[in-house]
Amino acid sequence: MSTQVQSPMLELLETAALPSQAAQVSPAAASAQVFLAVTSIPVGNNPVGVAIAPSSDLYVANSGSANVSAINTTTDTVIGGPIGVGGTPVWLTVAPNGNAYVPNSGSNTVSVINTATNTVVGAPIAVGNQPAVVAAVPGGRVYVTNFAANTVTVIDTTTNMVVGAPIAVGAQPVGVAVAPNGNAYVTNRGSNTVTVIDTATNTVIGAPIPVGAQPNFVAIAPNGNAYVANIGSNTVTVINTISNTVVGAPIAVGNQPWGIAVGADGIAYTANRAANSVTVFDTATNTVVGAPVPVGAGPIAVTVAPNNKVYVSNINGNNVSVIQLDPTLTSINPTQGLFTGGTVVTITGTNLTGASVTIGGNPATGVSVNATGTQITATAPPGAAGPATVTVTTPGGSASLVNGFTYLLPVHATSLVATPALTKLFPPHVYFPFLTATLTDQVTGLPVPGQTISFKIGSNLVGTAITDAQGVARFNETLILTLILANGGYDAEFAGGSTGSAILSPSSDHAGVIEP
Repeated sequence: MSTQVQSPMLELLETAALPSQAAQVSPAAASAQVFLAVTSIPVGNNPVGVAIAPSSDLYVANSGSANVSAINTTTDTVIGGPIGVGGTPVWLTVAPNGNAYVPNSGSNTVSVINTATNTVVGAPIAVGNQPAVVAAVPGGRVYVTNFAANTVTVIDTTTNMVVGAPIAVGAQPVGVAVAPNGNAYVTNRGSNTVTVIDTATNTVIGAPIPVGAQPNFVAIAPNGNAYVANIGSNTVTVINTISNTVVGAPIAVGNQPWGIAVGADGIAYTANRAANSVTVFDTATNTVVGAPVPVGAGPIAVTVAPNNKVYVSNINGNNVSVIQLDPTLTSINPTQGLFTGGTVVTITGTNLTGASVTIGGNPATGVSVNATGTQITATAPPGAAGPATVTVTTPGGSASLVNGFTYLLPVHATSLVATPALTKLFPPHVYFPFLTATLTDQVTGLPVPGQTISFKIGSNLVGTAITDAQGVARFNETLILTLILANGGYDAEFAGGSTGSAILSPSSDHAGVIEP
């Protein structure tokens, strides 16, 4: 497969010469945290845009082969064959109705794909010159930036028809994203600005916002701020979407950040095309987290799946890199179960996709993970009685809840039968010297050896004895026979105990006196 960009519209997928970047390295400090690209998925030639469908499948626009690949984000495998679209497809999106809108920069159209059937819907929609990026807004519309026309086209996703006249923006618009307030933010690569569009009226709001050099892509964080990746300055500019003003200093990232995405957890990722890496930063603090993540050749776009896996298209590698962060664990419920195993547990946390589970070092069975990678259901294996550590391992790493689960022994009821005291036997009238009590496990029906039995007369403890192999405890009555006779018998008591396989419940019995 070719590793060269084959689009006839090279300007959109290339940048002007930037001599100052030749030896530039991002000054962003790296902490000890390490993230890994755990796999790569082959796709078509020169992949560019990546977008997630409601099904959680990933759609990849292959600019060099004029088609779109679909990927299952649970298994990270390609689904079916490529879907043919127009010339040089670039940064696509999936609208709330489930249709993917693919801008074909080589044919000045947008193709529509039904992601439920992976088939093209209707004829391509004519838009402006070199459409670059599509973004969806609530209410059934998508906005398309036209790189060579310096405009934005609006499409009604119900009719798949263009709505109104193109909206004039800055020079060479590429990225577009919609904030919670309904405003669309358009990055103008040729004028180093961001244009704001009121999507309710499709009119431009205020003056363009100056940002870094060659702004290419924009993403909206959960905090409402817009994050703009600047190819020419190796930075990300932060814009407050309420005041439409720049917030703080630019965030230094890797060399030539072409793509940017922010996950639901507020963690942002930039695809650093010239560095073959992804920079990770936290939008809560706007600080870089860990070292850059090595990915494939020419990372150009990035997106975050509902399961929090990160997908990066590598335009020169003809593949998509998958980054999975370390799992985190919050809780396990229930926190205890029988040592024989079989307790169904629910483990909560993050980044749990692809997990295996051990409890006390033994593998759990029936492991399943929800679509967002935040909850595991599993069946506990047998284990030794007592606390056990729960460990979850994914392709991204492992995490543990130390002594998070306790194995319990089952509780068995017992019966204790005390034999009446004999004052004397049959002729020649010899005194019988022992009191006896027999302990039985009512669940198994077996005698219980090795347990302590207390013998009492009234409220007075007169002695104890240990049950033998037949479950019988014997206590010499010779010295207390007078007391037994005076109280009309005695009591045998078992306070409870345990064996290697069960907890034994207490039991007791009263025995009278037999005088032959």
